[in-house]
Amino acid sequence: MSVSVLALALGAACCLGFGFVLQQNAAQRAPLGDFLSFRLLIDLVKVRRWLGGIALMVAGTGLGAAALGRGELSLVEPLLATNLLFALALSRRQTRQPLGRQGWSGLLLLAGGVTAFIVAGRPEGGTATADPLRQWLIIGIMTGLALLLTARGKRSPMGSGPVLLALAAGLLYGVQDALTRVSGQRFSDGGFAGLMTGWQPYAVLVLGVTGLLLVQSAFETASLRKSLPALTAAQPLAGIVCGVGFLGDRLRTDAAALGWEAGGLLAVFAGIVLLGLHPAMPAGAAGERARAGSAAVSPASP
Repeated sequence: MSVSVLALALGAACCLGFGFVLQQNAAQRAPLGDFLSFRLLIDLVKVRRWLGGIALMVAGTGLGAAALGRGELSLVEPLLATNLLFALALSRRQTRQPLGRQGWSGLLLLAGGVTAFIVAGRPEGGTATADPLRQWLIIGIMTGLALLLTARGKRSPMGSGPVLLALAAGLLYGVQDALTRVSGQRFSDGGFAGLMTGWQPYAVLVLGVTGLLLVQSAFETASLRKSLPALTAAQPLAGIVCGVGFLGDRLRTDAAALGWEAGGLLAVFAGIVLLGLHPAMPAGAAGERARAGSAAVSPASP
């Protein structure tokens, strides 16, 4: 693993983590009548804090794309999952909560799990020359699952909905990362003309906007404790599946390596849950949001 890939991926995770906190701070004040509607994005564009969060997210996406251009998707995705550490750091500054045993345990599990997966798996790069049928099959499964989760989440905006929407967004972002890498390869091979004649950059744009709407709707209706862990867990999983499935990434597959890789991923997910539920993460006020949303959509409201 090169130092440049590590620096780029961690820089991307830092920008993404800080950006998610700022976005959720703003989105939780949006009217519930905008839930899963593009009106939500139009309303949020008027909020400076949200724009700051989006600027950080764009910077993180750019750094992530640079990391993907130099390293394997199955290497970069676990590193991007550390965005939760940076989100917690900013949330701690806002809430002044100490890390405590839960925070340190989550930090060690997440960092240790990422390290174990990378060291045991030793991801090696491949080329995007896999069987097109396999590529479309994996992309179809990921986007299909995202659609099912979105449909289910739409029915329960104040219950399990935010978690399901965040999971759906994470799956879409994982596929987006894979197609970002393919787009970078096309640009390297054929320049701007080669890039724009492929379908991948347009799919990246569609997935990005759709994922953004899902994330902001999840942030609007739930605290970071409910939404961000699901997003952070789903994205690397989808990215690793895409990397190994159709981008040609290779991981060690002997019994010992597979055991450490599985253990590392389990530790990552456990760390994500512990950090996501940490008291430093804003808890929000579901009841107040529900009343505010009802007032916003009620014809009788002033």
